[in-house]
Amino acid sequence: MTRNPISEIRMREKKLFNLLPFIVILIMSVSLGTGCIKRNAPSTIVKRYTFEYPSPEFTGVAHSDQTIKIERFSVAKAFNSQSMVFRPEPYQLDTYASDRWMTNPGDMVSDYLLRDLRNSGLFKAAYSYRDLEDARYVLEGSVDEFLEVDNEGTRTAIITLSLTLLDFSRSGSVDRLLFQKRYQASEPFTERTPTGLANAMSTGMGKLSAMIIRDILQSVQTP
Repeated sequence: MTRNPISEIRMREKKLFNLLPFIVILIMSVSLGTGCIKRNAPSTIVKRYTFEYPSPEFTGVAHSDQTIKIERFSVAKAFNSQSMVFRPEPYQLDTYASDRWMTNPGDMVSDYLLRDLRNSGLFKAAYSYRDLEDARYVLEGSVDEFLEVDNEGTRTAIITLSLTLLDFSRSGSVDRLLFQKRYQASEPFTERTPTGLANAMSTGMGKLSAMIIRDILQSVQTP
């Protein structure tokens, strides 16, 4: 019996056509399974840190019956993010891979300084830039440095601020200026972890906060 090539080809095509739905289902199942594996795969856990220190206390200090407002602080470009920045070598900056600050350093510094001013009770009221109220005294500032510096086996947390205090009861920009100062905290730490950095930063911020509030109070009480 002579084989008919055309008939054989048609039979093969028919069998393949009948199997086509099963092939499509198999491909879809594999694709969906792969997608589920990727979606359900554990992601990198990011830990977030913030300051943690008690507000400084002031005893035997005369209170001011005035109001003060803290504007939102600007941040130097190199530190203007939630990344925990460190300097491993001179001229180099790097960041921790899975650790972040809870908020931008400018917001964190100004928020805690506002908290400390309110807790001090030294002013009639202390306002944030988010508040609609005006105040006689306004504190403006920038975060110039906010990082860990590694040097020959030692680690140091550094915060550098530039602050300007203005009195808006006076006319003219020159007369309004009460002070413009630079503040720096440098805190060594031995725990070589992001937690160690956050702890040292907190200690430094607590010291800076006390200095800044004393300077503000002295300036507003000076005739």
